[in-house]
Amino acid sequence: MLDHYQIQLTRLLEAEQYGEAKALLRFLLQVRGEERRNYEEWENLLTWLNMAFPDSETSEEDDDGDEEEKLRQDALNPADHDEAYVRQVLYIMRHHPMMDQQILAIERAVHLRHEDVDREIIEWLEEEDVHPVVQFKALQCLRKRGAQGVLTLERLGETIQVEIGDVPLTMNDFPEPVLRVLERVEASVEADDPTLPHFARELWKESLQFLYGTSAYKRLLQDDDETVDCYAAALHLTLLLTVYGSADEEEVRDTYGITGELRFRYEQAYRSLRQITDFHSDESGPEP
Repeated sequence: MLDHYQIQLTRLLEAEQYGEAKALLRFLLQVRGEERRNYEEWENLLTWLNMAFPDSETSEEDDDGDEEEKLRQDALNPADHDEAYVRQVLYIMRHHPMMDQQILAIERAVHLRHEDVDREIIEWLEEEDVHPVVQFKALQCLRKRGAQGVLTLERLGETIQVEIGDVPLTMNDFPEPVLRVLERVEASVEADDPTLPHFARELWKESLQFLYGTSAYKRLLQDDDETVDCYAAALHLTLLLTVYGSADEEEVRDTYGITGELRFRYEQAYRSLRQITDFHSDESGPEP
């Protein structure tokens, strides 16, 4: 039943039905017998929604939904003089303990009409230690806002430079070698399990959010068949280990023609993807 409510909550947030989401959260907070961390997450999310969308409440008398739609549009396009709303969104973006809520705030920041927004996001990215995925979402936000310039950032232990105008907004915006890697893996795994192409795409998408702009990403862009094969083999192996917990690495290498002379480049690619897995493990901390 908890899973059902979590899915329902996610759908309400994606549909920007914030009043209904608040009501569901208040209901969940009244339920007894769940783990403490669940209540903490619900309380944090409810606090964020109350701050960011104080007027978004359900109304039994408003059947046509016009008022709810107006509130959503106001949330997405606050008035220029609404300083308090702008500050709330930026504060949550920078300081909220839950990454999902930081990303939600970043999505709201795309629509803010305020002269300080670009500057504050850039200062945050250049001066603070930001989770790679959150960092990438913020870069996309800057591009959507029409910002320009080169940023110097820390990503996965490297100091990199990123041109805001080049940041991909969709998978199709990535350079051709990136897309070829995914195509190779999807074609290889589909015969074994028709669900694997979907997981491959999601894993590759997340990996790119981590790797964008790093030396591993630049190696990928060399745009030769051998490099594509090496990264495809690395993604395929990481996919199998992620989904099934085990894999025949030799069989994977044979699938992509990873011979002795390509072994080093393949292992470089695999270590890059493995670094992301290790990053997640470090975040979760030791087992209790």
